[in-house]
Amino acid sequence: MARRYDSSTTTFSPEGRLHQVEYAIEAINNAGTSVGILAKDGVVMASERKITSGLLAPARTSEKTYKLCSHATCTVAGLTADANILIDQARLRAGRYEYQYQEPIPIENLVEHVCNYKQAYTQYGGLRPFGVAFLFAGYDETHGFQLYQSDPSGNYSGWKATVIGANNQAGKSLLKTDYGTKKKEDDEMKTEDEAAGPEIEMPNVAEACRLAVKVLNKTMDGAVASPEKLELFVMSLDEDGKCVHKTLSEEEAKAVIAEVEAETAAAGDT
Repeated sequence: MARRYDSSTTTFSPEGRLHQVEYAIEAINNAGTSVGILAKDGVVMASERKITSGLLAPARTSEKTYKLCSHATCTVAGLTADANILIDQARLRAGRYEYQYQEPIPIENLVEHVCNYKQAYTQYGGLRPFGVAFLFAGYDETHGFQLYQSDPSGNYSGWKATVIGANNQAGKSLLKTDYGTKKKEDDEMKTEDEAAGPEIEMPNVAEACRLAVKVLNKTMDGAVASPEKLELFVMSLDEDGKCVHKTLSEEEAKAVIAEVEAETAAAGDT
């Protein structure tokens, strides 16, 4: 039955599904893993580098993390060629907004624009969905640091920590247990809503980097994490309150990996 409806993005199946959109999401689930973690003082994004051949010349710039404007960046999982089209759209929107209103574009406004563009490719004939998912990280004065995830359907959502790409469910399971620390408060002072779940205190950037490496260790199919196989990116604020985009060097990434290995060894001894 599905074969009668999976050749068009504009036709619903009797079950109410758009099969081409689902196939695009499945393509992303086979892509290199990317992790996004919101911290107190910034946002950390880590990505798996898939080395297809040792004969390839090393890339001069990152193939996973892209700067959109001075206060926003994104990480991609899926088809890089499709991602380039959407990244250009995001950069154009950010530049036009700042030119028109003389202030940086709010992060959610930028994410919504890209997702509206993606949604259009699921609604008109002769088009196919973009085979790429994004993690958007950004900062604005109203809401501080933010992290969003979007998929080929055009949906987006805000997250404290999430994973896209291969083995993303295993990564999300680890984040559920290891993200942040639960605040200890007097139970007598809690209302019913507050008692529903403990409030989580966000990690700092250093802790978030270690957690991101732990997640990649779990999702990389048994491969040992190394600076050649992963990329760590940090967005934070400098002393003047301006966004700083930094990709960790191989030496800095090695130091983070060594800290994670030491923590794992210590946990194994206890």
